[in-house]
Amino acid sequence: MGKTITRDEAWELLNEYNKEQFHLKHALTVEGVMRYFARELGYGDEEDFWGTVGLLHDLDFEQYPEQHCIKEQEIMRGLELDERLIHATASHGYELTVDIVPEHEMEKVLYAVDELTGLIGAVAIMRPSKSVMDLELKSVKKKYKTANFAAGCSRAVIERGAEMLGWELDDLISRTILAMRSCEN
Repeated sequence: MGKTITRDEAWELLNEYNKEQFHLKHALTVEGVMRYFARELGYGDEEDFWGTVGLLHDLDFEQYPEQHCIKEQEIMRGLELDERLIHATASHGYELTVDIVPEHEMEKVLYAVDELTGLIGAVAIMRPSKSVMDLELKSVKKKYKTANFAAGCSRAVIERGAEMLGWELDDLISRTILAMRSCEN
């Protein structure tokens, strides 16, 4: 078992490898969403860990996009971080860049919400309010069905994530909107 990392240390590490505001904002969104789901799904005692996983899940993406979820394992192992953290962050690249299966419910949540938060965020910024606070499921579903809208957000990954969790797609989207409302900044 490796070292644990504080929230401040995780933020410092993230900023060491990421400079673009877009990536930092995404990390903060996923951190907040993961914290929400930790509380919502009965893992409140692990909320900080879930949040750290969300914050660091794309640690290597900006500098090493071709080695996403591979290079971050190397970076984290070099810092002797907890293997649970390494497995959890890397598992969101399952069937994309790695063969690390999301096993724990937390890993399945990360896998399901990573792409989805991007899509929901893209829908929100098109609204007059530019917010998820007044965003409804039907607005997201309408854009979801438009393949060229937020084309970088993989619908296949989102659907596979919902399936892993045993949730209906509409349920996943609705719950993720609520999660994003809990941490909108």
